[in-house]
Amino acid sequence: MKKLIVALALAATMGSNGSAPAQVYPSRPVTMVVGAPAGGPTDTIARVVAEHMRSSLGQSILIENNSAAASSVAAGRVARAAPDGYTISVGHWGSHVVNGVIYALPYDVLNDFEPIALIASTPQLIVSRNAVPANDLKSLVGWLKANPDKASQGTGGVGSAAHVGGVFFQASTATRFLFVPYRGAAPAMQDLLAGQIDLMFDQATNSLPQIRAGKIRAYAVAAKNRLSAAPEIPTVDEAGLPGFYVAVWHGLWAPKSTPKDVIAKLNGAVVDALADSAVSSRLADLGQDIFPREQQTPEALAAYQKAEIEKWWPIIKAANIKGE
Repeated sequence: MKKLIVALALAATMGSNGSAPAQVYPSRPVTMVVGAPAGGPTDTIARVVAEHMRSSLGQSILIENNSAAASSVAAGRVARAAPDGYTISVGHWGSHVVNGVIYALPYDVLNDFEPIALIASTPQLIVSRNAVPANDLKSLVGWLKANPDKASQGTGGVGSAAHVGGVFFQASTATRFLFVPYRGAAPAMQDLLAGQIDLMFDQATNSLPQIRAGKIRAYAVAAKNRLSAAPEIPTVDEAGLPGFYVAVWHGLWAPKSTPKDVIAKLNGAVVDALADSAVSSRLADLGQDIFPREQQTPEALAAYQKAEIEKWWPIIKAANIKGE
């Protein structure tokens, strides 16, 4: 009898363990790895979105900043992380498109991640110092053609959006000018204001305050639509350079093979965040355009990233741009 009771108790215990419900995701804090320093545009976007995602997920989201090697260290950390949804990557056009062609990476920017959602995008503005003798984009191109290799353009470094945008501009307009690399857009802007360089292809977030103050001249926004924050600036299509679209966009990724239900839960948290008026207002203040709801899916991010790689890699390879 005692043996029977023990056997029944053991069977009951095993049955209980076997039918225990799986742990619901997320059951602990999520780490969001940001390939940028604290306080910059990418970090700010990540924190604004993460703050709202916390309430949707019911867990804290820890921000981990690492801007080493042009964001490749941060992206590599996520590529190698356990595919459980607890380590995710906020990346952008540079980290998940450009880095794949200018650096020899230990991971694949397209195939070693699971896309979660597109977040927002900010187009470049074509700007110059006020002393440049051109009042519109067509006359700027004419001035550059008349003075080959004499004008200078500031960039945020080799392979930066400003550098690649400048290379694209040269190819699109048959112009030539010098590239002057800086450690970021802020010091480049300082030299533009001081008249040390002539041009910049710059994010709206960085340029708009100087444009509004009348300290630099804006020629066009490199996008299909005008900026809601500066509707007086024409698009490149309107200004005479159709199709010259350059934008720095942000998205969210998880390690490859992260379960689909986890991706769906993370995607839902991002979508909820972007639909919140406080979040959308804060991103608008940063010059960011939120992607339409139909483009906020994992599938849309995968397609968008692939299309950007197909567009930019040939341009970068033709210019022989290599990471430092």
